[in-house]
Amino acid sequence: MRWIVRLAAPLVRLLAMTWRYEEVNTAPWLALRARRQAFIFALWHGHLLGLTWRRRREGITVMISEHSDGEIVARLVERWGYRTVRGSTSRGAGRALLAMVRELQAGREFAITPDGPRGPAGEPAPGILLASHRANVPVVTMRGEVSRAWRLRSWDRFIVPKPFARIRITYGEPWVAPGSGERDLAEIQARLGPALEPAA
Repeated sequence: MRWIVRLAAPLVRLLAMTWRYEEVNTAPWLALRARRQAFIFALWHGHLLGLTWRRRREGITVMISEHSDGEIVARLVERWGYRTVRGSTSRGAGRALLAMVRELQAGREFAITPDGPRGPAGEPAPGILLASHRANVPVVTMRGEVSRAWRLRSWDRFIVPKPFARIRITYGEPWVAPGSGERDLAEIQARLGPALEPAA
């Protein structure tokens, strides 16, 4: 595990140094940060690489699954300055939700993939909505678009932006989930947009 992370980290860094970012609608969530208001970044699992690289070294807490592949991701993002909480909707759900709410109530920013760790891609689980509702903090969606990318043959068609790719991140307006029912799930799904957009 240690050697996988040691090999992956410099390779990702070299690739990421060539990416070019465009960010849309940053003012609302930056205003939350300026007020030290906790909030939750929401992004699809397949878009993790390009989006988490952009927000590295900002002290954000992320939810990482307890599966074996989650251990690799956890060690990698910790190198990028993220705090980690282990758990998911399929393993350690109650404990992970409690830890997430505590982080938010302590004023920390959080990031979560509502369709992780096993999908289906683009179908959110209610955990993010429960956390927003219980902690009374807003969700800020991150919609990613990549000009050119490789897609892995995984359940989420994981996106690896190619060298010199342009990555456009559109942030949603802060929204506090009123609940975790079907209407609320449909709302966050619409705010996040498609999970499996074509990539060149």
